[in-house]
Amino acid sequence: MEDNIFDSPEASYPQASKISQEEINEFRKYVEAVKGEVKKVIVGQRQLIDLFIASLFVNGHILIEGVPGIAKTLAAKLLSQTIKSDFSRIQFTPDLMPSDIIGTSIFNLKSTEFEFKKGPVFSNIVLIDEINRAPAKTQAALFEVMEERQISIDGTTYKMEYPFMVIATQNPIEQEGTYKLPEAQLDRFLFKINVNYPVLEEEKIILKRFSEDFEQTIKGDVKPIINAKLLKKFQELVEKVHIKDELLDYIATIVFNTRNNADLFLGASPRASLAIMKSCKAMALMHGRDYVTPDDIKFIAYPVLNHRVILSAERDLEGVDTKDVIKDIINKIEVPR
Repeated sequence: MEDNIFDSPEASYPQASKISQEEINEFRKYVEAVKGEVKKVIVGQRQLIDLFIASLFVNGHILIEGVPGIAKTLAAKLLSQTIKSDFSRIQFTPDLMPSDIIGTSIFNLKSTEFEFKKGPVFSNIVLIDEINRAPAKTQAALFEVMEERQISIDGTTYKMEYPFMVIATQNPIEQEGTYKLPEAQLDRFLFKINVNYPVLEEEKIILKRFSEDFEQTIKGDVKPIINAKLLKKFQELVEKVHIKDELLDYIATIVFNTRNNADLFLGASPRASLAIMKSCKAMALMHGRDYVTPDDIKFIAYPVLNHRVILSAERDLEGVDTKDVIKDIINKIEVPR
């Protein structure tokens, strides 16, 4: 059972919130509709899809990591197509400047005044491809907008329109021409999702699905399902999901133990505790429950923590996996009953 500690939660726990069954059913209907649209093109990647949807309902950003060719960018674009909102894509490169992202002030000869020309980050869902290819100065341009949903330039603050979400991708293998993301920026991502190769049966399905559709025209069949008003309604519904005080203590204990572990050089911050609490509420509602279980917390712990902790030098040299350390921490903590 321990090997499946991060598998999707299905356990039961006493119900204690005021969300009606009708609200739960409506929520799940839209969640399944979003999944259905994405699955028209994407084969497998169940965890990626589930975590993306959960991040939508808690207003969080996600970082997707995986080798080239496994549909990281495609999945992000298709998932964004299911939301009735503006979308922009930014390809990060070593010569990208902050002004290329957030915009710049341009002198208007007619009005003899400077006017701010907004950059591509002024959108609802922003896909940043290969985020680790831009230098630190450009990465720093994202700090304010990711945390506060606003841009400050030339003494003026510009608020982002609701909803605002950053989806970033990066390749963990190729290191030439890449830059390590600052820890402060990593901490602003709700999840870091590690995407793996498809299994054999999934790859067979992929080949059959596109054997007569080389241009992947089926991508155009993915329809928008949720608008901004409905998304806001569902976010407020997620907030109402009940979580017992014992489970809040459980979350705090997990995160606290990352700061007092010989295998870790850096532990997680209170921002991680809040991220787990919010995300496990979304996962509970996605599974048709209006209450959080310990299994929700176990499932969500790794994608929330894996980019926020740093292995000690000894463990890093030994090739220890961060996932194993987090799993070990969770297994040593008594589960609330």
